[in-house]
Order: sequence, then C-alpha cells, then structure tokens
Amino acid sequence: MIINNMGGSSSSTGLCLLLSLLIHSSIFFFVASQSTTAAVEGTVVINGSSRIGRTNPNFICATLDWWPPEKCDYGTCSWGRASLLNLFFFYLFFCSTFPAFSPLKIRLGGTLQDKVIYETQQQACPASFIKSSSEMFGFSQGCLPMSRWDELNSFFRKAGAAIVFGLNALNGRTIASDGSAAGAWNSSNAEALIRHTVNKKFTIFGWELGNELSGSGIGTSVAPDQYASDITNLHDIVRRTYARFGKRMKKPLVLAPGGFYDANWLTQFINKTPKNSLQVVTHHIYNLGPGVDTHLVDKILDPSYLDGGSSPFSGLQGILKTTGSSAVAWVGEAGGAYNSGHNLVTNAFVFSFWYLDQLGMAASYNTKTYCRQSLIGGNYGLLNTTTFVPNPDYYSALLWHRLMGTKVLSTSFSGTKKIRAYAHCSKESQGITLLLINLDSNTTANVRVSTENAMTVRTARRHHQNRRSKFTRMSSGSKANAHAREEYHLTANGNDLHSQTVLLNGKVLAVNNTSGSIPLLEPVQARLSDPITIAPFSIVFAHIANVTVPACK
Repeated sequence: MIINNMGGSSSSTGLCLLLSLLIHSSIFFFVASQSTTAAVEGTVVINGSSRIGRTNPNFICATLDWWPPEKCDYGTCSWGRASLLNLFFFYLFFCSTFPAFSPLKIRLGGTLQDKVIYETQQQACPASFIKSSSEMFGFSQGCLPMSRWDELNSFFRKAGAAIVFGLNALNGRTIASDGSAAGAWNSSNAEALIRHTVNKKFTIFGWELGNELSGSGIGTSVAPDQYASDITNLHDIVRRTYARFGKRMKKPLVLAPGGFYDANWLTQFINKTPKNSLQVVTHHIYNLGPGVDTHLVDKILDPSYLDGGSSPFSGLQGILKTTGSSAVAWVGEAGGAYNSGHNLVTNAFVFSFWYLDQLGMAASYNTKTYCRQSLIGGNYGLLNTTTFVPNPDYYSALLWHRLMGTKVLSTSFSGTKKIRAYAHCSKESQGITLLLINLDSNTTANVRVSTENAMTVRTARRHHQNRRSKFTRMSSGSKANAHAREEYHLTANGNDLHSQTVLLNGKVLAVNNTSGSIPLLEPVQARLSDPITIAPFSIVFAHIANVTVPACK
C-alpha cells in the first residue's frame, strides 16, 4: 500500500486504483492498436517439475570475422571495414553495445581463419587477403600483426568481452588430390601466438581449432582421427603455457571443430579425442540455404521448416551422451543464410523469428552458448555495418540476455501451429519467463498459461513444506490474479517485416544520438487473469514473477 501522509488510507486506496487503471489501460491500448479481423485461442503448458536443459549465463554470443572489404556475394559487397584487421572498435563501445550484455561472448574467426598466420619476431607480416580467384576461398594468405592483436585485447578488456579465438588449423598441411587436407597440424605459429598472449596477460576464454573442416568440409576437410590428434596437441600447448601462472590466470577452454553437423564424423572425432582434451564441441548453423535464395522469408515463417532445425541439436546431444564425453555443445557460428546473408531479411525484423526460435530450440537441447554470425559485418550483423546502429536482432538478443535464465523448462503449445513457445526460469528474479512468437500474418493469438508442478508465490510461502505435485492454471478466479505480469511486445515498424526498425510495446527503439546509449527496455503490465495477446507477426517475452516451480528452485 502507498502511504499518503496528507490523506491517509482512503487517498492511498484511490491512488492504487488509479495506478491499476493506468497499468491495465496501457496494455489495452497497445493490444487494441494491434487488433485484426481474426483471433485464435491457445494454451501454453509449462512443465516445471525439472529442467530439460541448462545454458551458460552468457548464452548470447556473437562473432567477428576476417572478411576484407573486397568480399562480395552475388554482386554485393556487404562487409565494409568490419574485418578484425581494420574494424574501428571505438564506435562499438561508444554505442554501449558491449556493456549492455556484460559480458558479451565474442568468437573471433570464420572462413579465412585457416589462412591467417601470426606475426612473430622471425616472421613479419606480408600483405593480407589479396583477392585472387585461384586461391581457396578467393583470397591469399592473411596475417595478424601483434600490434593489432594487442590493440584488440586492450579493447576487449575495457569492454569486458569474453573472447574465443579461432586458430588456423591448416598450417602445415597439404591439399591432397581428393581435396582433403593431409598431414598433421603444424602448431608452432599458433603456439607462438598463445605464448605472446599469456606473456601479455591477456584473458582468453577459449582457443578453437579450425573452421568448417569437419565432415565434408568447406574448401577442404580433415579426417576425424587426425583432428583428434591435433586437438590433443592444442590441449597440451594450452596446459603447458598456462601452467606457470597457476591459479593467477584461468586456463582457457579448448573448442572444436567449428563445422557443420555430421553424425559419423563427430562420433569418430569425439571417441578418438582424450576425454580431458576437449571441453566444447562447436557446430555451425546455416539451415536456410544461400543468401540469394528468394524463399528465405517463406522458410522463416514455416513452422515445419523451423521444426527441422532441431536435428543437429538433438543429434549432437545424443552423441555427447552415448560417447560419455564431458564436453558440452555450443553453436559456434550461426547466420542462417550463408554467403553473407540477404539484405533486408537477415538484418531485418523478420529474422528475429528465426533467431529467437533458434535460441529457444538450442537451449532446450542443452546447448550452452549460441554465437550469432555476426556482431557486425555481412548482411546478418546485430549491428549495421556502416552506422553501427543496432538491427532488430540486437534488441531480441538483449531481451533474451536480460530475461531468460539458465534453466530451461519443457514447454508445449496447443491452438495453432503458428505459435512458437519457449520458457525458462527467469534471470536474476523469481518466476518464469515465456517467449512466444507469432508467425501468422493476420491472426492474433490469445494465449493462456498453465504451469504443471507450480505454486503461486503466495501459496508457496504458505505451504513451503508441502512437496505434493501442484497444477496451477492462470485463469480468472485464482487469488494470484491480483498480481500482474510484465510483457515485452516486439513488432516491426509499419508492420513491415523487412524493416530494420523495431518497436517495443508500440515505441520505436533507437540509440540516443548524443550519448550513444541503448534505450531502456521497459515492459507493460498485464493482469494474470487476462490471456497473453500476441499480435500477428509479433514476438512477446512475458515475465511471470509470482509463480514458482521446482525446476527453478
């Protein structure tokens, strides 16, 4: 109760009623503004008895790549100066994009990483990445000067980023007549980089070996038994190099192979890799096909197509379990559409449907980290390559980061196939957070929430010693309905799926032109007795704070 010294409890009651009216009228106004001619009723059921997966606290990750300005796809050159060799990082920090995630996990790598050498006292840097049609991937060898590496690490330290660096896994190998890469990895140049990094006391979260060389590979491939031997070599280098610092410097993770899911190859690789040598198995996701595909939006809006995206997650989860590996699964790179994406699709509002669905799906299969291609660069950046202004997926990622906790709950939806539903224990607050995605163009979904094995907070306090199973339905008549939930509704500007401007609860999200600060992401309040209203082509995060389930304790 709000206490008013001038009017006592009666004035306080009147003020409470006024605030209640304002709360409910605000959500009514937003929903009314999204009204359409069709509506469907649905129910999302959340099983809170136990978690089905658990992510890292910094589940959200993004990539930075090596592609130079001359990288072009289908006649369009979309990378600008986003390369690790020439990106001007001041603007990233100025726009508060890094601090907003605190920390943001960044994977440095990509196709050209297996053509990068590292400057040493004995090996100076030649010109990097000269365009050449006769070279693998269309460019000559590149080189990372140690002055640039020092500059990168200085920036990442200030920004509080957690860095995973992709090492050149082709060094020392030859390309056989069948196109595969033969011979063992020559680790000397990578070891020099790691020693330099340790001597400078730079913090690295993980060292990853190779990019898309597993299975059939992209450009070339490495056999699984040889890759396992190379990973053992990398693990030994990391162990030896960091050992002299003891507990003063945390030993980084070893990751591999950073390729596309191939069940046979991965099974052999994991079985032949010593259990303690590999901490993370990474794989890449480009399941929408090439960026030039004119049916990308159709695929994104097709529930059956999205469902098919679960195969690599479930497959890798099964392999890790059957092999007895202690390694965990990451998505090391995911841009949806390969060859730099598609302008006004993979960098527009419509792509948040695919991206958030991927995050929810990956988490439900116990994926620990999901790295989006890219933070900046190509047509799939979280930030605009030229202006550094956040694209819609940046805000989608930030809402996930702030609202979705590490514990993943089993979730099902009935009513329409066009609604995608995921739920987690809330992050840094009690209750659960629900993610709902409406893929329908003209139908509003009114969704009620049922939580199995749940109690309202009030009931939990009264019966904290009662361990019997509970079933709570969020409908009228429950005492918990006196409480509100928080909702975050994302829609495209002008209802244009190709818009690069996103609205949160009807208000445009835009960076402050003066300070460069990210806008506040403020929810609207809704009564628990009311269904969650999901407008056509919209996304809703709903935080229900007054429900507790066993999985979230």
